[in-house]
Amino acid sequence: MKTAILKAPVCELKSLKNLFIEMTAKNCNLRCKHCYIDFPISRKVKDFISVDIIKKTLEDIKNEDTDCIYLTGAEPMTHPDFNTILRLCLKKSNVCICTNGSFINEKKARFLKRVQDESSYEIIFKLSMVHYDEMKNDEIRGRGSFRQVIHSVKHLLKYDFNPIIEVTNYYNENDSDIMKSFMVLFNSVGFCIKERNLCINKYYDKKACPEEISGEIGRQSLDCGNGRILTTKGIYSCPFLANDHRGRCGSDLKDFSKRINLETPYCNTCLQNKRQVFGIDFSNFNS
Repeated sequence: MKTAILKAPVCELKSLKNLFIEMTAKNCNLRCKHCYIDFPISRKVKDFISVDIIKKTLEDIKNEDTDCIYLTGAEPMTHPDFNTILRLCLKKSNVCICTNGSFINEKKARFLKRVQDESSYEIIFKLSMVHYDEMKNDEIRGRGSFRQVIHSVKHLLKYDFNPIIEVTNYYNENDSDIMKSFMVLFNSVGFCIKERNLCINKYYDKKACPEEISGEIGRQSLDCGNGRILTTKGIYSCPFLANDHRGRCGSDLKDFSKRINLETPYCNTCLQNKRQVFGIDFSNFNS
């Protein structure tokens, strides 16, 4: 009798276009209900990545054709050396700050504009939201988070930044309806948002029963096919699997695995998504 052997799909790294840096794994000023990160009760976790690790990594990838470095985490702007790290990364490539917007006021936006002007590369902002309705958004992300993002957008626009709004489709609504409603919302505050400024992602429910891995490899642009994430514990395949043994690829970017088995529920979320969950499609954004 023959026994069928189920094999997980494999994704091969095409090129290191995206480098994600986990500035902190557990530090965030919000406690969003939909977040895939399991946060400790204490908000004073000292797990910030060191500047020396980042310097070494940037040296390791100096010959890579990297499009963008993403400062992510939990909340990357809680890092005490955030400004230093930002300047270091801007020497290599464009930098995307993946943030909830809490730390962006007019003074910070003005400062970041000055930092960008010192470099030949661009600073990009991905601001996270859940819904275009304030009550629905704040029910998941916390009271005041909706208005904070709106204020952040206004400050960034004042200094000629062109932010991306990253929406987690927590309520499982139609993408086109979400798109239209966010366009109306941001047009009302002076941001003529275009389709490329809005990234709508499927919601990963960590409490749900895992689904069978589905989706075709090759027709989709996966984060693990275009990048890796640097953490204090080594290199991992993507931000979803940062510090998860199933996504570990090596200790540094001198010698790391370029193959990853798509065997987790996180992978299924990415396979079912229309685009990269974490990375930016620059061909679309620059068109």
